[in-house]
Amino acid sequence: MLALAAIVAPAAIVAVLGWVSLRQWEASADLLFREQARDMAAMAVEKVEMMLRHAEDAFLDRLQALLSGTGADARALDGLLRETPLVGRLYLFDQEGRALYPAAPRAGDPAVLARLQAEILRAGWDRGAKRELIADGQVCVAVILKSRDGRPALAAYTRDREILRRDILAATLGALESPTILAVLDHEGRPVYSRAPLADATRLLAVGFREGLPNWRVAAYQPAGASPRRAVRRQVTVFTAAFAALLGVIVAGIVATWRLMRRETEMARLKSDFVANVSHDLKTPLSVIRMFGETLEMGRVTDEAKRQEYYRMITRESERLTRLIDNVLDFSRIEGGRRVYETAPTAVEPLIRDTLEAFAYPLAQQGFTVDVRVAPDLPEVVLDADAVGQALANLVDNAIKYSAGRRALTVEARVADGRLALSVADAGIGIPAAEQERIFEKFYRAGRSETEGRRGSGVGLALVKHVAEAHGGTVAVESRPGEGSRFTLRLPVAGPCRES
Repeated sequence: MLALAAIVAPAAIVAVLGWVSLRQWEASADLLFREQARDMAAMAVEKVEMMLRHAEDAFLDRLQALLSGTGADARALDGLLRETPLVGRLYLFDQEGRALYPAAPRAGDPAVLARLQAEILRAGWDRGAKRELIADGQVCVAVILKSRDGRPALAAYTRDREILRRDILAATLGALESPTILAVLDHEGRPVYSRAPLADATRLLAVGFREGLPNWRVAAYQPAGASPRRAVRRQVTVFTAAFAALLGVIVAGIVATWRLMRRETEMARLKSDFVANVSHDLKTPLSVIRMFGETLEMGRVTDEAKRQEYYRMITRESERLTRLIDNVLDFSRIEGGRRVYETAPTAVEPLIRDTLEAFAYPLAQQGFTVDVRVAPDLPEVVLDADAVGQALANLVDNAIKYSAGRRALTVEARVADGRLALSVADAGIGIPAAEQERIFEKFYRAGRSETEGRRGSGVGLALVKHVAEAHGGTVAVESRPGEGSRFTLRLPVAGPCRES
């Protein structure tokens, strides 16, 4: 009965924790779905604006050429409109506000003309940038051009709504692959184009156009039955059934397995967790490198600045991968007694700056504020720069992983009592007092709900402690749950380093 209780109780705890994790997964899946929808809508906005700008710039170039050559010749302008179906109507005014084209107003023109005279002519003739406004329920674009005699002329045009929907919106949004339905809404919220019917879809969000289509938006809709929460709930059902079956197997086989529950089993579990966590740590930077590498290989990035940014991301993730591998190799050397430290007088501030530079991308991506405080009179310190840099990197990585709502990082270096005090502080979830000694043990990870889902091998702080002790120093932690943690390395300013 005791053996049965020893199995059932942990299994029940695992079931509860698994249930909580699945619920968190459900919320995270929904949030991720919305973020992906927002990214897709923003991408659609950029593509539509680009295509619309390209088409209209070509039209304006031809219009300017006509005005500079033949002037406001009605026949030539009529031909230009026939060759540019996107432009519905065109209006030309001279500097005195007289209509140059068309000669006679058409149905709907008075409302547009009144709006142009009120909003554009009053604004002056020295502004060449485009202006978009709503006139008679449609978007009207106005721009200042030069006439044949060199005097400014106001050109204003409207767009053919059907051509805009077919040649711009359908051609752009129809090619995007997304689990959501993207639709373009006009300034009154009416759908102009959608990839699929919106009757049973749920609206998630909308992203406005920055130029070209004032007060228009690209809205993302969730198709009926495509909610990520439903998929997660199916996983919950599968998990519950699988756990029930697993529990039955555990109860049936308890008599045969109770002799194996010894210290060797515990160590095997710890090593298995270590391998799993390290594999997860290695997989993350590899995935990022592969994603950006494939993007560059397929030529999807045409902007040189963006390509250089992708190259920098690949370099930083490679450096992160190197740090992870170095952690594992150094831990293996320490366990085998083969770790050797090579010391030399080292400037501390460049060491700190280089370490933080390696984390520049994740710090910026996650919105961290970084405060570096280095004493101005700090001397060179005799230490192994690679080892201390690795220890500092582990502390910075932990600060990033275990920060919650407040994302602040402070790195401080000063000399106190003849020792270098190098500290890393965060405003994260903190560490309970009962666990502050054990966190420096190998493989140990705090077993609280706040730490679940955060990657880690359980050897980073053990390596930090070993580096500090190998330099004849110490490492200490000051922390309170919910208020953050401060890890401080205290190293002798000068002195030999022992081998380990």
